[in-house]
Parts: sequence; structure tokens; C-alpha cells
Amino acid sequence: MLTKQNLKEYALNEGIALFGVADIRPIKKNFILDKSIIKGLDRAVSIGYRLSGKILDLIPRQPTPLYYFHYQRANVLLDNTALKLTELIQRAGYSALPVPSSQIMDWVNMKGAVSHREVAELAGLGWRGRNNLTVSPECGAQVRYATILTDMPLETDKPLKYGCGACKECVKVCPAGAINTDPAKFDAAKCRAKLREFEKIQFIGTMICGVCVKACKGKQKERPHGL
Repeated sequence: MLTKQNLKEYALNEGIALFGVADIRPIKKNFILDKSIIKGLDRAVSIGYRLSGKILDLIPRQPTPLYYFHYQRANVLLDNTALKLTELIQRAGYSALPVPSSQIMDWVNMKGAVSHREVAELAGLGWRGRNNLTVSPECGAQVRYATILTDMPLETDKPLKYGCGACKECVKVCPAGAINTDPAKFDAAKCRAKLREFEKIQFIGTMICGVCVKACKGKQKERPHGL
């Protein structure tokens, strides 16, 4: 019988760093998906890939071609792992819908079909930081996420309390001046404007610029295999 632990172990063996399960009923109304299709899909598996700290260390005050390529490959790994987990869930007799890690559905508001950050936070993988990204205790904001919606009755994880404390490293380095000491006052318009500016750099497409991601490292502890 397929269990939550089976799915977690499979994901970790694929190179995933973070795994959690969320009850998504409180946020389903915000999804840009056909409501008839996601009816009954009240659980979500959230998976996170930890970005290379060394690649992030190479970022000055703007994204680099190396970071751009790494960012893309991380998304591919997440999507491939989500597809494999989807198949495992379907073999067990349940429904599953993998949501791409980086696909914009609403270009005006820069939103995907599902907010991977909201799902990750409900799944207990982190909290919303001052930089408007999910901050993991282990990895900081240096994580990319993907989501699988399912009707498999998986045990859910509990959201974490806000844990940035007095840290303001992301506020200090943001090239757009979009980050405030109050997480609720993050200026998304300033962030988007700076990203459009960065898009004009050769070999750099639409992405998170990486400057605040570099600054938010978390505890960065090595974990035993399989945990």
C-alpha cells in the first residue's frame, strides 16, 4: 500500500530536499484551474529543490546566466519528480494533478495556476518571509517548489510560525527596494519592474532575480539521507 512515507522517500531519492502535505481547501478558491476538475482534490503534496549555494554566491546585484540556467534546470527536476509522484499516486488508485513549478497563467499579476508558496507554507515547509518568498528553516529562501494536487487521504503537516525574527538581510540587498521590514508591505510592483529591467540583460529571462534569495540562507544543515 502506498503511504506518505513512500512518497517522501521516493522524492528525496530523486534529489528533492523538502516534502510536505497540505490541506488546501482554504485556498482552492484562489487557484486558476477549472473548479470541476479540482473538485475533491483537497490534498496537495509540496516538494522543494534546494538551489546551489555556490551558484547563488556568484550573484552580484543582478541575476547571472549561470543562475538563469540553474533556475531552469531546477524547475525541470521539480516537474519531472512531480510527474513521477503523480504516476505513483495514480497506480494506487487515486487522482493526481501535477502543477508546473514555473508557469505563469495571469501575466498581469504574475500568478501561476497555484501558488506553490501558499501550498508549501500550509504543508509546514516554511513561512512567508519579508521578501515574499517561502523561508524554510533549513534552506532559507533558496528553494524552488512544485505541487501535486490529489484526493489521496494523506496525513497533513502543520504550518510553521513566522521565524525571520530580527533578520533583515533581504531588506538590505534588494536592488528594487521592494522589501520592507513588515512582510505585509512587500512591494510587488517594484519587484516586477526590476525583473523587467533584468530581462533586457543577454541570456536572462523572466525569473526571480536571486539577490534576496542569496541573502536568505536558513540554517543550511546537512540532513541524514532519507530524513
